[in-house]
Amino acid sequence: MNATGESQVQLNDVCKRYGDQVVLDRTSLAIGRGQFVVIIGRSGSGKSTLLRLIGALESPDSGEVCFAGCDIGRMSERERAGLRRQTLGFVFQFFNLIPTLTVAENIQLPLALNELPRAEAARRSTALLRELDLPNCGHRFPEELSGGEQQRVAIARAVAHEPALVLADEPTGNLDLETAGRVLELLQTTCRRRGATLVMATHGQEVAGRADRVLTIRDARVEERAP
Repeated sequence: MNATGESQVQLNDVCKRYGDQVVLDRTSLAIGRGQFVVIIGRSGSGKSTLLRLIGALESPDSGEVCFAGCDIGRMSERERAGLRRQTLGFVFQFFNLIPTLTVAENIQLPLALNELPRAEAARRSTALLRELDLPNCGHRFPEELSGGEQQRVAIARAVAHEPALVLADEPTGNLDLETAGRVLELLQTTCRRRGATLVMATHGQEVAGRADRVLTIRDARVEERAP
């Protein structure tokens, strides 16, 4: 299956299993730079596994997962950690914000890990909070925010270091329908403004109409259908 434009992510005959269960079987796909790709499948179908492989959080049992032409499987753990820290952004279903840090500190955390100067980190977090309609929330703690607000903070944290690729695993799964639609729109817009590729796993069909490409996982095989 071919992506239009320059391929940023490439999977070649990837297989992944847990015990006797085959999760991905001879999966090959290419994802172009700047695309919004949605992965749809029922719970347990392998969506999260595919994201974890692309995000250098797991390794395939066989085959290759390449990012920008580099085989992730040939990288050392230190190199994979550097790839995740500098080039990838992650948005999860359960927000994963650090409760003892303020909103601004949560957003600035990946910037601190990348040794960005504090003044620039503060400038970026302030700008992102304004962009995501949370201009006065920097001093607050996650528990003081609604679920939709927390997920917007998670989006800000994911893109603060300007990653080339954002991976979102069921990012609206804990939100009501109206809030989910707003968060999804903000996630897509925020990534597009930065030219970041967005790959999202979901079991909800309503996201498909927004995507450039839609992939489905069924019986351990990945197929593409019209969005």
